[in-house]
Amino acid sequence: MHSQRYYTLSASCPDRVGIVARVSGFIAEQHGWILESSYHSDDANGGSRYFMRLEVKADSLPFHLAEFRERFLPIAEEMQMDWKISDSAVKKRVVIFVSQQEHCLYDLLARWQSKELDIEIPCVISNHDAFKSFVEWHGIPFHHVPVNPDDKEAAYAEVHRLYEEVRGDTMVLARYMQIIPPAMCAAYPGQIINIHHSFLPSFVGAKPYHQAYQRGVKLIGATCHYVTADLDQGPIIEQDVIRIDHSDSVADMVRYGKDIEKAVLARGLRYHLEDRVLVHGNKTVVFR
Repeated sequence: MHSQRYYTLSASCPDRVGIVARVSGFIAEQHGWILESSYHSDDANGGSRYFMRLEVKADSLPFHLAEFRERFLPIAEEMQMDWKISDSAVKKRVVIFVSQQEHCLYDLLARWQSKELDIEIPCVISNHDAFKSFVEWHGIPFHHVPVNPDDKEAAYAEVHRLYEEVRGDTMVLARYMQIIPPAMCAAYPGQIINIHHSFLPSFVGAKPYHQAYQRGVKLIGATCHYVTADLDQGPIIEQDVIRIDHSDSVADMVRYGKDIEKAVLARGLRYHLEDRVLVHGNKTVVFR
């Protein structure tokens, strides 16, 4: 990440000759300074698609972001682009969700407090009140929203209201052990990030470490992915594994796994916040 202010343009479009020249040419015409660029062509899934990510030095351009969007729009329409552009000076607003496992919450708050994650955390939402004092000690509002199995709709209506009220950009499920309803997944595509404590697609659902133990695997892992209506099936952002052996108990695996979960979630969230992740169907292109 650069120390100076920059704009990040990320886009995908049908592959064709001249995409890079068209986009970089537009930036050069405005005397823009490209600090970083990444490109990828994917010809799978029945058609070629091109992906790009550019960082442009903000003060090298003669106009602000709103005018950039306006001037770039004709090119985006010509290229049939799905695109967005963000400003590094505007911090993303991340709402953290947690249940009764604290390790990912603690890790994210430590990274936030040390400025390693340069974000705003407008609130933490939980279906339990166990971490209320800890979160509020950090000066962050805590909202206890119980999820009644007989009336989950009311709970998620409140969650939706809170997220909109604080103008959230991203939801992070930091071991939030509830299933997000399809309506919320549809309302916030690409905004809800989960950490699942297995190397997906293996061992979806509950108690994956117990499943792994019963199966006798030699590797366990964690997966950071976007949440969709299909449980643990969303596009994968980041993964990692650790080797185990026959002498490791379920408790050992849980302990090892917590370290992987924290690291994978932090990396995946960072890639997302820096607009390094472009979704393509149920896959992702991640420009590290």
